[in-house]
This record gives sequence, structure tokens and C-alpha cells, in this order.
Amino acid sequence: NCAVQGNFSSPQEHEMVVSHGKAIELLRPDASGKLLSVCHMECFGHIRSMAAVRLPGANTDCLALGSDSGRLALVHYIPERDQFERIHLETYGRSGCRRTVAGQYMAADPAGRALMIAAIEKQRVIYTFDRDSNSLVSISAPIEAPRPGAITFSIAALDTGKGNPLFACLELEYAAATPDGGADGDGPHKILSMYEVDVSSKPAQVLKKTSEAIDPASNLVIAVPGGTQGPGGVLVCAENKLAYIRAG
Repeated sequence: NCAVQGNFSSPQEHEMVVSHGKAIELLRPDASGKLLSVCHMECFGHIRSMAAVRLPGANTDCLALGSDSGRLALVHYIPERDQFERIHLETYGRSGCRRTVAGQYMAADPAGRALMIAAIEKQRVIYTFDRDSNSLVSISAPIEAPRPGAITFSIAALDTGKGNPLFACLELEYAAATPDGGADGDGPHKILSMYEVDVSSKPAQVLKKTSEAIDPASNLVIAVPGGTQGPGGVLVCAENKLAYIRAG
């Protein structure tokens, strides 16, 4: 199960969407703080990951869903019909919950320009969003950014303002644990890697910006608000420890 917060029905409403495995539920707090169920829908598939996406030019959030179908679904809530409706459906891999097929992790750029969906091992796919001449939302072809020889533990999208979208990935390089892998032979290393999406190039390109060793017990990365709301960067969570790392 997973949950995301956002403004799904209107710009003024603070809501959250909760995944119940094969169903999603839109919840909204009332004046007393009690959560009210606004909408409950079956998805006919196992939801593996979710992210709230504020598409360019929109004033409400869409919901990105990664499932065992091997597809990325973008849906938005229609208050008049009291249901979520699909905007886009993109295929990126095989069906089933596989460790080498993306869908386990998902992160969306706060500015709504890009989204990363990753597998536990190897596959990593990035999509960029824009609007065409008719103001219709367009989604790019999948940009493959595979990471062989590493296990992904967590990903997060950094708040870079008007800068290129930046994603932080917590990785374990297990190639160092193999008999013929790793120059120092002291076992696998956990690293925090930053991947930048150059949206100015056509087509967009993914560049590995930085990579640094971190605490071996690290297991989660959390984006810190940037711009006028905070310093940006990420928090790296480990056992009895928090580390703050700035982008770049």
C-alpha cells in the first residue's frame, strides 16, 4: 500500500489518495480533521507505486500509477462524475511484479515536467510532459536510463525551481560483491546518485550529475522543499541517523 497527497478535485482542497492494493481511494479531511472518503475505485490490477503530478498549466494534480500491468497510467479526478478518468496509458515493460521491470518506485518533478519510474534492479524509465499547440497534454517517448549491477532502494524528485528536473536515487552496487567485481574487494557500496533530465534538448536526455558514497544503513531518500520554501536537496534516512545532502 502507498499514499500521496495533493489537490486532486480543486486547487483549494488538500487531499490524499491511498492505494489498497487493487483499488485507490480519495480521502479529504473535514473541519474536525476526520478523513472522509470521497471516491473509491477498483483498478483491476495491483498498484505498486503512485505519484501526484501537476502537469504544466494545470491548477490541480493528476495521479500517476505504476502497476503490475507494465504500464504507466495518468488519471485525473472528475468531481461531476465522482471518479478518476484516464488521460494517458504508456507501456514500459512486461506485466507482473518483477524485480527488473519498472514500477516499484516512482517520483515526479514538483514542476510537473518529468517523472521517473524505476525497478528494484536495472530498468529505469523517465517521461517528460509538455503541452502541444492545442494546449493538450503530451507525454514523451520513454527515455531509458538503466542501472545494471545495482539495486535501487529509494528515489526522490528534487525541487529545482526552473532548473532541469533532478532525481536522487539510493543505490547499492552489488557488482562489488562478486568475485570478479570491485577493485578493493571490500563488498558492495551504497551510493546516492543524482540524475539530471535535460529538457532543453530534443529529445530530452538523462545525465548522471553526481554520485557519492553514503552510510551503508541508508534506506530512504526524502526531497526537501526548495525555492522560497526551503534549501532544496534531500534527506537520507539511515538507522538512527539522518543526513542532509545538497544537490550538486
